[in-house]
Amino acid sequence: MEGGDEGVVKVPDSKDLQQQSKALDKLTDRVEDRQLDSTRVQEAMAALTSSKEADWNAMRMREKELAAVKINPTDVDIIANELELDKKVAERTLREHKGDAVAAIRHLLR
Repeated sequence: MEGGDEGVVKVPDSKDLQQQSKALDKLTDRVEDRQLDSTRVQEAMAALTSSKEADWNAMRMREKELAAVKINPTDVDIIANELELDKKVAERTLREHKGDAVAAIRHLLR
């Protein structure tokens, strides 16, 4: 055994301290990043929810507009019979074309 090493305390050099400090900083940075990511996720979810609500409201408004369009029931029957379509499809297409039977038929034939 060496006689002089028993009472000597090793002091880590500054390079080791710097590496340990960097390692600790990286660890704490990850925790902060995760917290920021959680906030971003919550913000994104809120944006999606509001976007979905806006889309839903726009769809309801569109349906109200289409329901207000006056159509001729005879046109619905003619389109449904001649093009062999369901009456609901014929009616919807006719409403989308503001009751114009010719435009509705052209749309369905393309």
